[in-house]
Amino acid sequence: MRIGLAVGVSLVFSVLVDVSLRKGIADPAGSTIERSLPTLGFLGVRDVGVGKTIRFTIEAEGEEEAKNKVESICSTFLTNPVIEEAKITIENTDQVEGN
Repeated sequence: MRIGLAVGVSLVFSVLVDVSLRKGIADPAGSTIERSLPTLGFLGVRDVGVGKTIRFTIEAEGEEEAKNKVESICSTFLTNPVIEEAKITIENTDQVEGN
């Protein structure tokens, strides 16, 4: 973590959001894939789930601020919190952005 950033300077974070259905929510796409795999010769595959992955970069003063921003983006735009959950991965890119 960097200390003493100048005013108006932000760090750049790489973000990966993995969205999946919550436990107990039907996954028709996953079920279709799971049923089709044996006919293609792929045996022993189970618990197939279909989700989505979103990647982006975000500027923030620190990792905690970046995490808070991403959680807000997820809950208001990227996911339906009633049926989906998001696993968030944030990494500092070691880039610094200024005014």
